[in-house]
Amino acid sequence: MEKDIIIIGGGPGGYVAAIRAAQLGAKVALIEADQIGGTCLNRGCIPTKALYKTAEIMQTLNKSADFGFQLDGFQLKMEKAQERKREVVTRLRTGVDKLLEGNGVEVISGKGSLVDSHTVLVTDGDGNTQSVQGKNILLATGSIPKRITNPGVDLPGVITTNEALELEELPKSMVIIGGGVTGIEFASILQSLGTQVTVVKYSPRILPPIDEEVIKRALISFRKLGFKIETGIKIKEIVQSETGLKVLAEGKKGPQDFAGEMVLLSAGRSINVDGLNLDGIGVAYDEFGIKVNSHYETSVPGIYAIGDVIGGQMLAHVASDEGKTVIEHIFGIETQINYDAVPTCVFSFPEIASVGLTEEETKKRGISYKVSKFMFAANGKALTLGEGDGLVKIIANEATHKILGVHILGPHASDLIHEGALAVTNGLTTADIICTIHAHPTLAESFQEAVLGVEGRAIHMLNK
Repeated sequence: MEKDIIIIGGGPGGYVAAIRAAQLGAKVALIEADQIGGTCLNRGCIPTKALYKTAEIMQTLNKSADFGFQLDGFQLKMEKAQERKREVVTRLRTGVDKLLEGNGVEVISGKGSLVDSHTVLVTDGDGNTQSVQGKNILLATGSIPKRITNPGVDLPGVITTNEALELEELPKSMVIIGGGVTGIEFASILQSLGTQVTVVKYSPRILPPIDEEVIKRALISFRKLGFKIETGIKIKEIVQSETGLKVLAEGKKGPQDFAGEMVLLSAGRSINVDGLNLDGIGVAYDEFGIKVNSHYETSVPGIYAIGDVIGGQMLAHVASDEGKTVIEHIFGIETQINYDAVPTCVFSFPEIASVGLTEEETKKRGISYKVSKFMFAANGKALTLGEGDGLVKIIANEATHKILGVHILGPHASDLIHEGALAVTNGLTTADIICTIHAHPTLAESFQEAVLGVEGRAIHMLNK
């Protein structure tokens, strides 16, 4: 039986697209070589956040005296934390499996390879093959950890994030190569759990998508947490030392070296196109991603691609939204994604979240703007939580007062950012936020106070 949609890749882009297609009445085949949920569910977002919670509890225990507790002798049992992480992942993956089954999606285990614009050859783990025909094909194969090619990357103790998520015994020290979202998240987790971490990054600043002022403030918090960050570092090689490993590098002041029991490679991700036979059927791509048009259609009509494999913003929620958008286009429902309104979250200590334009991007686009900032140190709920570090920063159009960007450093930033995303997506003005009552005492009041500050009307801070 011919399918309406064949999807290669069962991650957050692929499985969401499959469910949306089934909702619209399509006959769907979803081909997955590993496990449903892809990198995000199995080796990325979810397991990382499970370990982040363990690290957060460790921080709370270390500060327990501030809340009136006297605790002695507690210790981390990493194997138990890993067991909990696996239980969370399994539970969520089982839930997705049931959703696919309940929506009538046929899941085929194996590696998919394109034969032509309507045919996919699937090879399972035993080498058996089957051919699947469909009217449309969607590529959602995601990305894989990028391995640097410097000498020494194959030494024992040099690991990727995949291996880092499975550690049952933490090293005393670790060098993390890469200061993007993943590198900073692992640095925060491992440092909180007792590993001395050094982050080294080639470019001059960490977390390049985030507003520069927010990063400068975050660096102060990271120093308090205890991990070191070195930027402008060019890696030469990794060598064995008496106590573990040593990263030899070139810095602003000449040769430098960084020692650690282990080295974590977190220098970004590469598109996962191995075995798809893109060259064989003429699908255009380069090292940055498969080429697609505004409807996510590739150079071969009837073959579409979404998510990490097309480059762009490599985020699970972007892949999911692209998956829904491309399926709706195939069925004649036209929707568009506003890439200026995609929230980005960094699960560090403290959390960082951002949506819309940064101050740097606003200047680059020549937009006249106003900025207002409200500190969590003046927010009652933040102080009761013992998390008064950080701020909410609002960027608004000077003429129209539309909210252009929201940037948060502080407690529960990843949850608070969605009011900002709603504002940026819908072109809300400062007046729209000001007239919305925010409950007290809540962290969300900081957002309203920052918006009030744009108008010079803030109550709990002095107005400029």
